[in-house]
Amino acid sequence: MGLPAGPDRGLMRARLGPRGTAALWAGKLTAGLSRGLRRGGGTTLPGDVARWVDPKVLTKLSRSLTGGTVVITGTNGKTTTAALLRHILEVQGLPTVANQAGANLIFGVTAAVVNRTSWSGDVPARVGLFEIDEASLPRLVEDVAPGTIVVMNLFRDQLDRYGELETTAAHIRRALTRGPEGMTAVLNADDPMVAALGDDLPRVVYAGLDDPLLLRSGLSHGADAKFCPRCGTPFVFEGVYFGHVGHYRCPRGDFSRPSPDVRATSIVFDGMDGMRLRVTDGQQDADVAVPLSGLYNAYNVVLALAAAKALEVPLAKSAVALRDFTPAFGRMERTVIDDRPAILLLAKNPTGFNEVLRTAIQFGRARSFLIALNDRIADGQDVSWIWDVDFEQLRGVARHIVVSGDRALDLRVRLKYAELPDDQIEVVTDWRDALDRAAQATPAGETLFVLPTYTAMLELRAVLTRDGALQPYWQGRPGDAKP
Repeated sequence: MGLPAGPDRGLMRARLGPRGTAALWAGKLTAGLSRGLRRGGGTTLPGDVARWVDPKVLTKLSRSLTGGTVVITGTNGKTTTAALLRHILEVQGLPTVANQAGANLIFGVTAAVVNRTSWSGDVPARVGLFEIDEASLPRLVEDVAPGTIVVMNLFRDQLDRYGELETTAAHIRRALTRGPEGMTAVLNADDPMVAALGDDLPRVVYAGLDDPLLLRSGLSHGADAKFCPRCGTPFVFEGVYFGHVGHYRCPRGDFSRPSPDVRATSIVFDGMDGMRLRVTDGQQDADVAVPLSGLYNAYNVVLALAAAKALEVPLAKSAVALRDFTPAFGRMERTVIDDRPAILLLAKNPTGFNEVLRTAIQFGRARSFLIALNDRIADGQDVSWIWDVDFEQLRGVARHIVVSGDRALDLRVRLKYAELPDDQIEVVTDWRDALDRAAQATPAGETLFVLPTYTAMLELRAVLTRDGALQPYWQGRPGDAKP
């Protein structure tokens, strides 16, 4: 899908009709009331109200987006990949409307568009860029008819909501096959469950990593996709980058890793400060420097570049745009807590948690941690997944760990079985006290690493926002590009 040229052409007023106008106004009034009463950022409830008034309000508003809509789904990396792509597009002079606050159900997407639209129905954007929960993807595709769908990865996550991965994959496959004519699927070639979704789709762009120096032999015990989706034979893995994501093939020849159209051939990390990638799309090569670290973020970068390619943004322009990118809230977000530098790293499922721990230890030389575990609906109420997290990585590394959150005691038990010394672990249930204690236990000159699940991250950020250390998550990022 190509984008219309020029920064000033293509903006349109939505054709809402009386009911759509009433829905827009109701949503905007709800957002104002929510923020005025300090009941939140108006990131979801305005969408509920607007859709109650007119269930087609999102469809009507999205029709005014002359550059079309991009949808990003998958287990991990949606918010960061959406932020990377948004930055690329806005540097090209293409204003976007996005659910940047991370409210990734259909009501959150609707709220984001309602909030950005003027009272008269003007949508000051040309591209819709939405991250969406996997189970909600078919409904969003029906509403906005996206020109591009990006699928990041599939890992076990919130089993009480989604069921097994095959169920999640079926939701995504249904959405991909029902997409509009001409739609492009951007798929992670290194995740076999995601790559298999490309079967028989007319337009697919595959993305992946091709740096053999970073491949590890053997699967972790928490790996999910181990078998060929065609015949059920165990895959042969030449190596993995993490989890089940890597280079694989069916020994019977029924399925193998597709050759990536966009791939990183070299990745060099500069501690926690950033990484440099050598990326090719078969036509151009580019050096990409971005202030993110960790292999999981290398995938976020490559998939964002592949999505930009699907939108006909040249690789070289995308690479230049990412030099001044600012990480999304809670995803390698930096702050200061009681005079100690701190980094927030969202961790919400086994594979993601393992990679966050590995990144903090390997590149951040982490010694001091605050780990917070909640079991709210948005986190998943079944926390048995913590037993698949390799907390054993912390043995001989961690100096002090504060555990907090609704399920702090469950986490404390898990760390006991990881054979971490009792005198290194402290349970602190109050958010303010947990932040203070973790900072006090961090020696001068070192960094505190804060690893929360989703709602724990929001609650910790709320404390830091009241302290003036961070800005509200719904206000976007200070580094956001302006057209």
